[in-house]
Amino acid sequence: MIVTAAAERELIVSVLSAYGAPPAAAALQARWLVEADLRDVGSHGLQRLPMLVRRIERGLIAPAADPDVSWRTSSVLVVDGRRGFGPVAGLRAVQECVERARSAGLALAAVGNANHLGILAPYVEAAADHGMIGIAVTTSEALVHPFGGRVAMIGTNPLAIAVPARPGPLVLDMATGEVSMGRILRHARAGQPIPPGWALDAAGEPTTDPAAAAAISPFGGAKGSGLGLALEVLVATLTASALGRDVHGTLDADDACNKGDVFLVADPSALPGGSQDGPVSEYLDAVRATPVQAGAAAVRVPGDRARAERARRQRAGVEVPDRVWHEALELARGQPASVNDGRRGVTPPRPGV
Repeated sequence: MIVTAAAERELIVSVLSAYGAPPAAAALQARWLVEADLRDVGSHGLQRLPMLVRRIERGLIAPAADPDVSWRTSSVLVVDGRRGFGPVAGLRAVQECVERARSAGLALAAVGNANHLGILAPYVEAAADHGMIGIAVTTSEALVHPFGGRVAMIGTNPLAIAVPARPGPLVLDMATGEVSMGRILRHARAGQPIPPGWALDAAGEPTTDPAAAAAISPFGGAKGSGLGLALEVLVATLTASALGRDVHGTLDADDACNKGDVFLVADPSALPGGSQDGPVSEYLDAVRATPVQAGAAAVRVPGDRARAERARRQRAGVEVPDRVWHEALELARGQPASVNDGRRGVTPPRPGV
């Protein structure tokens, strides 16, 4: 079905508020879910709301928590998310790093004890909005099998990079698995097979059955496997977080979230060459102007597709699976995701156009 971004945002805020989230926290978590749907990353959008609610019900998310921040050195920030929403801790880390990078030139934040971050692009875009380079890395449960292996041992371990440019920054946001587990779950919800090459089953054999997917394939074979493993070790080292099969809490309602998040913000003006957004913008335009191969529509640089899709969906509405919307409506009507604890229902918004 098609809903307006405003209606989706209102629905999410109403649900999270009913479960104890203060207005600012509810609005920020809602923003991240809506942004995912606007950018056609439905695996990280509204479909995550029931899991957020179940985690709140079971005390795994503290919806009113404010992160605790501590500068360990002049450029190293440690953030304890205090079991709060991932975007609340993540955006706070980026904002602190942006301010510190103005004087130090470079700032790094190590985040722990926070819940799922959602899509990474908005975090690094927040740095680019201030003319700075942003890098974000996070880990997940062991969902990806190493190259040549039959069992999941590595997280999907997304990486995002934003570099200021005109008319908009270069924004890379990618996971090191072929796909996210959320995308596989979306196929399962829709009763659709997954493409060959996405995953292995419990026996370590290729599968197109989303319900049987036990290990996601690394993107790019050995290169994606190596990058994912390197990011796993990097994040765990910097955040003192769990590794591999010991990571829990981004997909389930059973365990505290013990993955780590790392943000790096750099101020180009602190370097001898100063800001390079002029040459970078010219180079990116040259890349876009590359002659197109047969069968390709156009050459794009990272961030172009998401910006175009976001603008289209802002105008035309957000495409949300019927089942996902109705599950959210049930929560808004006072039907908790797992147990009925007597919370009062809220009036759900109209989906709009």
